[in-house]
Amino acid sequence: MRKWELLAIAAFSFLFFTCKKQNIIIPGDGLNDWSFATHSGDASPDYATVFKQSEVGRLDIVISPDDWTTMQNDLASLFGPGPGFSSNNPVYVPCQVFFKGLQWYDVGIRYKGNSSLRTSYQNGNGKLPFRLEFDHFEDNEPAIFNQRFYGFKELSMGNNFTDNSLIHEKVATDTYADFGVPVSKSAFYRVYIDYGDGPVYFGLYTMVEIVFDTMLDRVFGSHSGNCYKPDQDGAHLNDPATVTSTYFPNKTNDLASLDDITSLVTTIISDTRNTDPALWRSELENIFDVNGFLKWLAANTTMQNWDTYGMMTHNYYLYHNPANNKLTWIPWDNNETFSDGHPNGPGGGGVLAFDFSNMQNNQPGANGADTWPLIRYLYDDPVYRDVYDNYIDEFINTAFDPATMITRFTDAHNLIEPYVTGADGEISGYTFLNNPSDFTNSLSELITFVNDRFTEAKIYLP
Repeated sequence: MRKWELLAIAAFSFLFFTCKKQNIIIPGDGLNDWSFATHSGDASPDYATVFKQSEVGRLDIVISPDDWTTMQNDLASLFGPGPGFSSNNPVYVPCQVFFKGLQWYDVGIRYKGNSSLRTSYQNGNGKLPFRLEFDHFEDNEPAIFNQRFYGFKELSMGNNFTDNSLIHEKVATDTYADFGVPVSKSAFYRVYIDYGDGPVYFGLYTMVEIVFDTMLDRVFGSHSGNCYKPDQDGAHLNDPATVTSTYFPNKTNDLASLDDITSLVTTIISDTRNTDPALWRSELENIFDVNGFLKWLAANTTMQNWDTYGMMTHNYYLYHNPANNKLTWIPWDNNETFSDGHPNGPGGGGVLAFDFSNMQNNQPGANGADTWPLIRYLYDDPVYRDVYDNYIDEFINTAFDPATMITRFTDAHNLIEPYVTGADGEISGYTFLNNPSDFTNSLSELITFVNDRFTEAKIYLP
């Protein structure tokens, strides 16, 4: 018998007797019932099961009353009265996860998010976004070493905040993928949580694949390159002095240098763009997938997402792809897509115009560099502007074609409807809907939105 099999049997035996002693339900009473293909770190990501597109999944989560209290007390300390954000992540506690008759043991669970967490919490809404990490407590419990959920180590659960349709995140990621923009997979899930008094329906969530867990391997064939999640001042990409590990946490190689990011920022703001534009483009393209960024920019601007680069200093990744030695743009947290804007937007509201004429420049960087130079300087360059314009034309005639988008919206709406409204729908205290008509009317509103954006894009295009 091989070493890993002996370890697996030992791990199973430990879990079996421990769970029996604690009266925790386990998948079965024999080794043949324990599915190493679903729990083992050797399991390949099973996208067909975890991110099934044709049905709404169901996750059941059990958290002990004491650990539940710990989570709530931690939130109270992080998000007291006032509009501010906490710089610390919420605390992880152990939970039991049940899916399709199987259990995952002592999985790490914590709340996640910025506005989607803080505002929901302060408004007394229990439908809070969270993250699962299946081997978070492995140092304390060797029996769950390398525990995976069908090959996934981590999963993000979005609460569809400020979205009466509950489908913005899902449809946005599907549309990006259809257009060839590297993006995480997503799927709909019903979430039930038992924290002492039986299972409570917390509502319809959107599960999103974690970029640095499995998405990099799926899209790029490797996760060995540096994967950054820019935040705060550094995310402007306009000042080499802000290239620090605080603003550019590396999710795959935390001890690596930041030379690649420094080189990118320095090149973006270089005055060579004015003195020798051809050289500037060549130097930028040597270290950055410019076409990939412009493709995302065209799609993002057309679909109207205010909560990302150009307006907000977060919600994107930069991956140093070993295959071509270039940094590549990856969108993240797309729940504010298909939006008319936010009070924090340009002029107190709205979203970016196709020509970025309303983009603010109120936080200049090094040597007076623009606040959002990766948009401003690329759009101001005639060569790159033509690429951007061509991508808009391609986008509205392929992935964002109104007929395609209406089908996408309608299918998603119909799929989740039984778990949003009606007898099995969301319940008071765990929903953002004021009444069922908010959800019902959202479909026609999205159809109007896509037709309007198609027309506006046609008007903009030269």
